[in-house]
Amino acid sequence: MKAHDGMYIGGAWRPAASGEVIDVVNPVDEQVIGRVPAGNAADVDTAVRAARAALPGWAATPPAERAAQLASLRDVLVARKDEIAETVTAELGSPLAFSQAVHAGVPIAVAGSYAELAASHAFEEKVGNSTVHQEPIGVVGAITPWNYPLHQIVAKVAPALAAGCTVVLKPAEDTPLTAQLFAEAVDEAGLPAGVFNLVTGLGPIAGQALAEHPGVDLVSFTGSTAVGRQIGATAGAAIKKVALELGGKSANVVLPGADLAKAVNVGVANVMSNSGQTCSAWTRMLVHRDQYDEAVELAATAAAKYGDRIGPVVSAKQQARVRSYIEKGVAEGARLVAGGPDSPSAQGYFVSPTVFADVTPDMTIAQEEIFGPVLSILRYDDEDDAVRIANGTVYGLAGAVWAGEEAEAVAFARRLETGQVDINGGRFNPRAPFGGYKQSGVGRELGAHGLSEYLQTKSLQF
Repeated sequence: MKAHDGMYIGGAWRPAASGEVIDVVNPVDEQVIGRVPAGNAADVDTAVRAARAALPGWAATPPAERAAQLASLRDVLVARKDEIAETVTAELGSPLAFSQAVHAGVPIAVAGSYAELAASHAFEEKVGNSTVHQEPIGVVGAITPWNYPLHQIVAKVAPALAAGCTVVLKPAEDTPLTAQLFAEAVDEAGLPAGVFNLVTGLGPIAGQALAEHPGVDLVSFTGSTAVGRQIGATAGAAIKKVALELGGKSANVVLPGADLAKAVNVGVANVMSNSGQTCSAWTRMLVHRDQYDEAVELAATAAAKYGDRIGPVVSAKQQARVRSYIEKGVAEGARLVAGGPDSPSAQGYFVSPTVFADVTPDMTIAQEEIFGPVLSILRYDDEDDAVRIANGTVYGLAGAVWAGEEAEAVAFARRLETGQVDINGGRFNPRAPFGGYKQSGVGRELGAHGLSEYLQTKSLQF
């Protein structure tokens, strides 16, 4: 697609307030593939005013009509799925097959799920002598990351629109072309002007202006815990609701009765997927001491097979960050069994698939989110020890448990302080709530729980 040189505001592409631009770089060959406007507070204000003006009409639109509009949007995304995949591959660097299956396929499924939910959700219920109404919270400021550029947009915009809210989106500056493509899809689907608005720009400028804007009723943010903390403080000062999906350091716990080879191979694949740029990736593998050496050998072999099958990380900055963590792991005494800090390519922002053994819970690579293709393998003595290690970070976003018996895995999963746990390789469910405990966030995305984030309740007593 061709980059737009304006903002999508009030149902049309409009010139930005300034002439500043953001270069979009292909992380495979480091070439500039497009430029988009660097929006500022004036652009954000114009977009919020457009969303505020469109709110009464959209909020009053019957849910069945909102559902039909979302179904139309889904259909446009389906028709443009190849273009979506190619755009994500160009600006994120993910392999095309992965972009087709995940970066295009998953948001299409999520959009479809909210078309169905908008039509079936009970926005009104009787409770004794009261009627309880669920109403849209208002104008939503959505700030999305680069790692799943379309999925994160749809996971916020679709439920907000289903609830009757209007939206101003500020996407990540590394992947703005996908956001522009989504705006084109909104326009093609015929959604009313001002219901969805797009401002591209830098986080500290456009993102901050959106979070602070008094015309925004809810800020939905996905990104680092550090930035989420700032947004939460800003919103709290204004008594404004937030939905925060933040960092993770997920544990993949392999219990002694599990299929060790399957657990390790799937675990390595999970970490290498999307070049490790997944907040819910199982970056800590916990293995019983009696199976530890075998697991390390299996993981090293599995990781080596991914050498040229994963794409780069998104930017030079991210590449330097991931490599610095690998160097710190070595410096703190962890044992490299695959990969390392050296780049496998002279061009592009590539990082070698890396596996560490002999990692202890107090090491930096076992505590901090790396956001790259780096796996740490830790040993545990018994189940209580495994629970202690798994829960021993400030994060609680996701995880996995493998066991010989499903009931055993479920019992262990119930002890984990985390918002989502895969049991013996459980499949992704676009209707299941996703979100974290502790410093991994506030609120939930996807399904009915995701819809509820954008609703507020009013009770009428008779």
